[in-house]
Amino acid sequence: MRILVVEDDDRVARGLVTALRHAGYDVHRVGTVADAVSAPPVDVVLLDMGLPDGSGLEVLRRLRDSGTAVIAVTARGEERDRVLGLRAGADDYVVKPFGTAELLARIEAVLRRTRKARAEVSDAEAVEVGPLKLDSATRAVSVQGRELALTRKEFDLLALLAARPGQVVSRDLIMDQVWQASYEAPTRTLDTHVAALRGKLGGLVRIETVRGVGYRLVG
Repeated sequence: MRILVVEDDDRVARGLVTALRHAGYDVHRVGTVADAVSAPPVDVVLLDMGLPDGSGLEVLRRLRDSGTAVIAVTARGEERDRVLGLRAGADDYVVKPFGTAELLARIEAVLRRTRKARAEVSDAEAVEVGPLKLDSATRAVSVQGRELALTRKEFDLLALLAARPGQVVSRDLIMDQVWQASYEAPTRTLDTHVAALRGKLGGLVRIETVRGVGYRLVG
């Protein structure tokens, strides 16, 4: 599996590249937005959000439609920054400092989801919940005819909720079905993705919180 490390700090980049190569990955490193967007195709991008020639958000937006999985690796841990990164297309968000074991587990989880998505034979039947239309065959989502640009996890989360409209879907089920994590994911991971989805749905379709249990989709 090929990984692109986009990091302008040489010390941090060396540590990442060394750890990833020891784990058996084919790793390439660049340090600028220009080099990141012109790099050859890879399976996963580890992206520093603060780059010398621009914002990592620009890289995220360019990679969003390419099918490349992107994990934002950054010192910006505030909720606003996480939401911006996820809305721009990040599949996951890791805040510095982080442990190598956690990063490798997140990469493995992203790769599992990517492989699963590519191997799936999609259900051609579209789901409609109020003004929301979701087509698993094309992974297309629209609200009142307006197409939404969703990340893989956002789509999978919305599809899970849309398959059970009006029903409460537990946090445990969502984490198992959408994240399929081999580690204990931070509880705010799901909350941050729900916040990003709510912003994209614009209130026309609601994701309601059932405190202590989970979420439900209401058209």
